[in-house]
Amino acid sequence: MEAEARYTYVGAAVLLLVAALVAGLLWLSSAGGRADFTRYAIHFETQALDGLQIGAEVNLRGIKIGRVVDYALAPDTLNRVRVEVAIDPRATVRTGTVAVVTRNFVTGIAAIALVNRDPAGEPLTTASAGDPLPVIREGQSNLDEISGRVSQVGEQITFALTSLNQLLTDENRQNVMATVRSLRDLTSGLNQRLVALDGVLAHAGTAAVQVGDAASQLAAVGERVSGVAERSSLRLDSTMAQSERTLRDASTAMAQVASALDRMEQQASSTARRLEGSAALVEDQLGAATAELRLSMDAATRVLDKLRDPRAALLGPGPQQFGPGESKP
Repeated sequence: MEAEARYTYVGAAVLLLVAALVAGLLWLSSAGGRADFTRYAIHFETQALDGLQIGAEVNLRGIKIGRVVDYALAPDTLNRVRVEVAIDPRATVRTGTVAVVTRNFVTGIAAIALVNRDPAGEPLTTASAGDPLPVIREGQSNLDEISGRVSQVGEQITFALTSLNQLLTDENRQNVMATVRSLRDLTSGLNQRLVALDGVLAHAGTAAVQVGDAASQLAAVGERVSGVAERSSLRLDSTMAQSERTLRDASTAMAQVASALDRMEQQASSTARRLEGSAALVEDQLGAATAELRLSMDAATRVLDKLRDPRAALLGPGPQQFGPGESKP
């Protein structure tokens, strides 16, 4: 009797649990279909919907705000899937909101994430043309973008490998090996030259130190030269001032000399004119005096001739003194 009583209690408890489970499911279904959820449509064309099922979560910044209630393939457009979602009205969906499909890498279950982008826009409440519900625009999934980039990288790697296979032919490999050997020889030669270069650099360092010392000495000399130049500049300024005064005095003296020369020139001109007149007069007087002197000399000559022969002067000339055709009177 006691075993039968226990089975009765166990059966009653199981019935109560089943009834509670049915009531909970009915409550959840009624709560999910309440009119306080706002329905939107999303048209997916570029994103893959693997793992997206009815009842999948709809998230906004990591918070569950709704779920997927239905989906359907668009009969008029290829690769378009219309997904209907129910969103909590407390989560405002705006015209700038986009829908992105996300997946769990472990389970593969997909969900829809709503992303508000700038500018956010006004609340989305108006149904679009061709759909009875407001339509949330499709966004671009980060996974799709990454996969696209990975595909591009894979294509580039494939192209690079193909080019590398074409490059590494037998002839090219031989040329590459010859180039490698040439590089090895060049490297050994460079090592030898580097040893010599180290010595040159050491000498260059010593020369640089000497140049630094010389530069220091030149700097000191430059300072002394600058001091001497400053003093010379002061002296030169004084000398220039004296030279300017001397030049002004010389200019004044030259002006006075020029004035004296003008006066002398005028006096010389006047004197020259006077001398010309006097010279003409003297020349006339000298001409007359010369004529008179010539006559006097002729007379004196005749007198002297007579004085040389007193007889002839007293008695007249002798026969031997007559010239041709002359005779005594």
